Amino acid sequence: MTIGKVWFVTGASKGFGLALVKLLLLNGNKVAATSRNAADIEQQIPDHSENLLPLTVDITNEESVDEAINQTISSFGRLDVIVNNAGYFILGSVEALTAQEFRQSMEVNVFGTFNVIRAAMPYLRKQQSGHIINISSIAGYTGNGNAASYNAAKFAVIGLSEALAEEVKPFGVKVTVVAPGLFRTSFLDKGTFMVAQNRIEGYNSDVLETAMRQINGNQPGDPDKLVAALVKLTEAQNPPVHLLMGPDAYQILTEARKAETAEIESWKHITLSTNLDK
Repeated sequence: MTIGKVWFVTGASKGFGLALVKLLLLNGNKVAATSRNAADIEQQIPDHSENLLPLTVDITNEESVDEAINQTISSFGRLDVIVNNAGYFILGSVEALTAQEFRQSMEVNVFGTFNVIRAAMPYLRKQQSGHIINISSIAGYTGNGNAASYNAAKFAVIGLSEALAEEVKPFGVKVTVVAPGLFRTSFLDKGTFMVAQNRIEGYNSDVLETAMRQINGNQPGDPDKLVAALVKLTEAQNPPVHLLMGPDAYQILTEARKAETAEIESWKHITLSTNLDK
């Protein structure tokens, strides 16, 4: 494992973020770890060294993010890897969700990532190096009923990452968007798994809610293996722009792409009929 890099990790008080921070510190890296309350990180890693910089950050607030990036540079002198991991899920149909619920999901899951990237890029561009890792989800490739706000956000993170990868390549900066399947973290616990205030009969949102609560604690993915893979990813000379994590994610996406291709082909005659007549 490469050591001595400076990492900036959001959503670091639990789940993938916390597991990653612990692994990085164990191997001699420097880590700026953010959470809505830095005390939550310090509680999880009480005997940390000076290589850990716990930061209280509101990723939806540009000034808060700018200050965190500046503190990281001031403390460690550089930035090598950014991991945009913070996020949450709100369950509910499009009709049932309030505009505020949908907007807040986008603020955290999309604009939080956007804010960190914008704040970090001047430093990465000046260095002519760096790796930005954005954590999306398999839900960023396939839509599911009663998960529209999360789908929309994670689809956006993938599109953002693809465009960003092209933009920053001339500066030596790499971008990877990671799409995990189901991993045994606390993501489906209270705080990161929420339910819309409104329920509308007929949408069967309770079916998905029950299924997700039942899978909680029984997810097949190992978060320690995922974060180890993230570290390995940063050591690759030519890392991928897209990386799925988990056999379930691979199966879901390959099946979805087959169905999508079949649908496109079945309507090809309409698709190809829309040019101006010569």
